[in-house]
Amino acid sequence: MESVFKALNDPTRRQILNLLKEKDLTAGEIAESFNISKPSISHHLELLKNADLVTAQKKGQFIIYSINTTVLDDILGFIINLKK
Repeated sequence: MESVFKALNDPTRRQILNLLKEKDLTAGEIAESFNISKPSISHHLELLKNADLVTAQKKGQFIIYSINTTVLDDILGFIINLKK
C-alpha cells in the first residue's frame, strides 16, 4: 500500500491517472499532454505500474496503459474502515 500512496503523491502521476480515467492510452499519447520528456513519462508510468494503479498491455509495437480501479477500491475500503 505504501507504493500506492507514494505514486499518488505526485501531481504528474495523478494527472496521468485522470487521463487514463477517460480512455486507455499509449505512452506517447500520454506524453503529448505534458511538457516533460518521454523518459520522465515512462518513469512515472513505471511507478504507477509498480503500485498496480495502471496496467500495460502490448498491442503490436505499442503498449496500451489502462487505469486499474481495483487498487483504488482497496484503498477506499481501508480509509473507510479507519473511520469505524
